[in-house]
Amino acid sequence: MSFVERSVPFIPNPVNLEKSCILVAGAAGFVPSHLSEFYLKRGARVIGLDNFITGQHANVELLSAYKNFEFHEVDIIERLPETLYREKVDYIFNMASPASPIDFSRIPIEIMRVNSEGTRRLLELARVQGARILEASTSEVYGDPEVHPQVESYVGHVEINGPRSCYDEAKRFAEAMTSSYRMKYGVDTRIIRIFNTYGPRMRANDGRVIPNFINQALQGEDITVYGDGGQTRSFCFVTDLVAAIHEVMFCNDHTPFNIGNPEEKTILETAKLIVEILNSKSKIVFKELPKDDPTRRRPCLAKLQAVSSYRPLIDFRSGMMATADYFSALAPASLEKSPLHDSFRPTKCSQSYTNSI
Repeated sequence: MSFVERSVPFIPNPVNLEKSCILVAGAAGFVPSHLSEFYLKRGARVIGLDNFITGQHANVELLSAYKNFEFHEVDIIERLPETLYREKVDYIFNMASPASPIDFSRIPIEIMRVNSEGTRRLLELARVQGARILEASTSEVYGDPEVHPQVESYVGHVEINGPRSCYDEAKRFAEAMTSSYRMKYGVDTRIIRIFNTYGPRMRANDGRVIPNFINQALQGEDITVYGDGGQTRSFCFVTDLVAAIHEVMFCNDHTPFNIGNPEEKTILETAKLIVEILNSKSKIVFKELPKDDPTRRRPCLAKLQAVSSYRPLIDFRSGMMATADYFSALAPASLEKSPLHDSFRPTKCSQSYTNSI
């Protein structure tokens, strides 16, 4: 049994999932693929949608091993499969949006369209089907926050015309549209705001701090820290995040919930930990901090914990070791596709690291 499989917490099923049909938009992605597998293992029928603009075929291949999984390659900006209107769908997870910084400049229009047109299509499906729908929003709706930790009632400090605005504002719009469908049509909605998440199945060319640091450390390259490294993030291991998503979907509150891990880590200590667990020769170098990069991120989870038993279980070191192990084991061919690390060649982790999993 893998570390990821062992790390999934026991959560009682509030409904008979074996009789449920669950739709996951964006199923080929990092978090959605873990979420899909979570429900497949509990006997639900899962229908996955993705257009592979950022999703990975390997994730769909993994899910396809389950007999209760069905997949449609489709762009939800343009259409949904007609079969979804002819059969009962009970729960919809709208997780179909690119979310990595490298995507913000590469495909900003697609990001805005999937969070507007794509979200509307899924909400219409939920309305027709009488399904419950969960909108996967983001901590980015808070921008560079002036309140710490961030609570759901905080309205945010967002630059509407900055390099990240295509994502930040698209998610704010998606939340508003989701709430509007609830208020006008009575659609049964849920909203989550996901904070920084990491773990196996992240894209090698993700552009986020943890894949970047691990790839650089595995190559023995300098690890690039922007700013002085004092900015913080609250990193949540993916199985903990999936547990939180499940808790919100089956709670009785339609208002937004923060989900993640409230333990803050600086970017610099994250880099140092990765160098240590990989026994890397990499040096840490510092470069200018990009515009609009938030200085602090930490979720307040009081609201979630008031309605559920959710507590993050995976400590940062253990989760990081599992993530590094995943990247080190990736086939060279898949990593050569990375525009950030074209020369990447995985190396074996140190013996002490391998034995610690």
